[in-house]
Amino acid sequence: MRQLFKDYEVRQYVVQVIFSVTFAFSCTMFELIIFEILGVLNSSSRYFHWKMNLCVILLILVFMVPFYIGYFIVSNIRLLHKRRLIFSCVLWLTFMYFFWKLGDPFPILSPKHGILSIEQLISRVGVIGVTLMALLSGFGAVNCPYTYMSYFLRNVTDTDILALERRLLQTMDMIISKKKRMAVARRTMFQKGEVHNKPSGFWGMIKSVTTSAPGSENLTLIQQEVDALEELSRQLFLETADLYATKERIEYSKTFKGKYFNFLGYFFSIYCVWKIFMATINIVFDRVGKTDPVTRGIEITVNYLGIQFDVKFWSQHISFILVGIIIVTSIRGLLITLTKFFYAISSSKSSNVIVLLLAQIMGMYFVSSVLLIRMSMPLEYRTIITEVLGELQFNFYHRWFDVIFLVSALSSILFLYLAHKQAPEKHMTP
Repeated sequence: MRQLFKDYEVRQYVVQVIFSVTFAFSCTMFELIIFEILGVLNSSSRYFHWKMNLCVILLILVFMVPFYIGYFIVSNIRLLHKRRLIFSCVLWLTFMYFFWKLGDPFPILSPKHGILSIEQLISRVGVIGVTLMALLSGFGAVNCPYTYMSYFLRNVTDTDILALERRLLQTMDMIISKKKRMAVARRTMFQKGEVHNKPSGFWGMIKSVTTSAPGSENLTLIQQEVDALEELSRQLFLETADLYATKERIEYSKTFKGKYFNFLGYFFSIYCVWKIFMATINIVFDRVGKTDPVTRGIEITVNYLGIQFDVKFWSQHISFILVGIIIVTSIRGLLITLTKFFYAISSSKSSNVIVLLLAQIMGMYFVSSVLLIRMSMPLEYRTIITEVLGELQFNFYHRWFDVIFLVSALSSILFLYLAHKQAPEKHMTP
């Protein structure tokens, strides 16, 4: 908490408690998944903790966090400060209306359950969270190989950097020269104004405004030139900083650690292509896997090699490792993303609202992770999770994830392609 918000102190105790409780119960859900695979605790005890955990986190995500977000938004508006409680309730009711209408376009409603049942709440939270996960996954699957692979690094030499720095220095000299000319012209005009008697009265003031002094038009033109040159200097400075950063990445890619990340980049490139292909297949043929990937992969390997192998035993251990990796990387990746997001947009006045928004996003993200991780677990370990989550349309969430992932990945490819084509050194003359 302190590391995440070290630059903007969050003094509201209730905000700290809500964020910490949301993070704690989100991690507890992942811990319960590990307990399901390892068989820790009795099944009745695990079921109770699952039920309690989901009830608490849904209470926080649907009722507490939205209300306090509205409360702190209203508190920052002076006109509404005296009646902030009433307006906070109005904002919360507005959120509940749109949150409930969210279920209308999607096949997630079930008439068997009550209005405030776990199924009704988690189905809507799942739609938002799965959408967020798919957007982040689609961008990450494309951006990761683009960032790590040395193949996409632009060719930057010391000559390119020196040429750009020379242009920047020339532009700065031109700006200084023109500002000196403006200062000399203003001093000359001021001295002439002291020699000649200035007209007094109302008509004299009108005449001084409508009649331009000698050299005033030149000052206007010079000021326009200075503004254009200052904008050019800013662009050149940013391009120079980008070239230095690219050169550092080139030097880093030659180290052992850089080569390791380069290898990871090729691996993730293959994964990205495979994931996009499988998402397209799933969407076109309306297909959802019935067997978890680990068990399916072991069965294919055993049948292909024709060896004796305890599929059930090894699928349990490999699933445990796979789910653990997914959990650790999900928590780490989300916290890194939230930290960057917070640093980018937060301020001393908006920090409470931003922290609560991050808590909302984090809770929905982790609840949706449980919905999707369920498919990565062998069938015998899904029983309690399925019972707790209720009669949800799990297939819908996987199809929805594939659709949003495909859109996000293709959009990211297009964006990074255009950004790569607009590289600074592409426009530099040799």
